[in-house]
Amino acid sequence: MKKDLHPKNYRFVVFQDLNNDHTYLTRSTVDTEETITLDGIEYPLVKVHITGSSHPFFTGEERVLDIEGRVDKFKARADAAAKAKKARMAAAKKAAVRADKKAADAEKSK
Repeated sequence: MKKDLHPKNYRFVVFQDLNNDHTYLTRSTVDTEETITLDGIEYPLVKVHITGSSHPFFTGEERVLDIEGRVDKFKARADAAAKAKKARMAAAKKAAVRADKKAADAEKSK
């Protein structure tokens, strides 16, 4: 194995879940400016947004992230795109009919 590959500064660090303030005391090499006191001992503190104590997969609870779901938003965009395409096709068809009529009038006047 290669020598001096892994860091040597392992120390106890507290990871705090911002969703439910649950804390985990573990060893890590992460650098942080913040500290926290647990059981009278001061540890470096790392704040994280989600952990096993708040993630829906591990807790078994579903959370609604927004009122209108992603599938509904996709369907709405698809419907709007279909309407816009239909309007463009109708406009192109009208323009083609007008061009044909203009060409026919030009032929008659010759």
